[in-house]
Amino acid sequence: MLTIHTAPLLLPAGALPIENGAVAVNGDRVTAFGVYDDVVAAAPGARVRRWPGTLTPGLRQWHPLWLLRRCYHPDPREAGELGELPLWGEELAALDLLESRWSGSVRRGIQRMLAHGTTAVAAPGARFTDPLVAPAIARSGLTVVSVEGAPGPLLGERPDLDPFAEGYDLPGTVHAPLTVGGRADLAAFDVPDEAALTAKGAATCVATVVNGRLLYRSR
Repeated sequence: MLTIHTAPLLLPAGALPIENGAVAVNGDRVTAFGVYDDVVAAAPGARVRRWPGTLTPGLRQWHPLWLLRRCYHPDPREAGELGELPLWGEELAALDLLESRWSGSVRRGIQRMLAHGTTAVAAPGARFTDPLVAPAIARSGLTVVSVEGAPGPLLGERPDLDPFAEGYDLPGTVHAPLTVGGRADLAAFDVPDEAALTAKGAATCVATVVNGRLLYRSR
């Protein structure tokens, strides 16, 4: 089904910002992007999804293995005991984690990445070998990219779920600029512009589209 995603501001990352912008998606591909009225006129009958704030290409997470295997993401049922934030270091070492609990943590960690606009994750050789992480990433549809080609120095000991924590601008944080014919990987953030996005970070994400599928929405 042809779907149009629209927001008050579209930041393609490889072109100028577009007010009242829209992206047309057919299956897993971007078929057009531009001013909403123009995109809609070229796609009559398309389903329209409206998002607040700013629409961008999906973001890239450089530290997925650390976040998924050196952090424990508590189950909501454990919130009273463990809280809601990822546990690592001494807090992680104090837990007795069987494989079933690790497997659940990995799934929840991926969901939290999606909740931060992530659509691509980096791994050595662009592949994961961890027996829990590899199949979970494959099921998620996230793009796996090489760890080579970072825009500059990356965070050290404690990476962050927020890709903007690396300190780079939007072009340095997205997986790839928006292109017609490219993968339909998008993220929407409840902020008015790029300056607010980089300042407030990806926790402002309200929707994440991976390969044309809406995999996260906050409301």
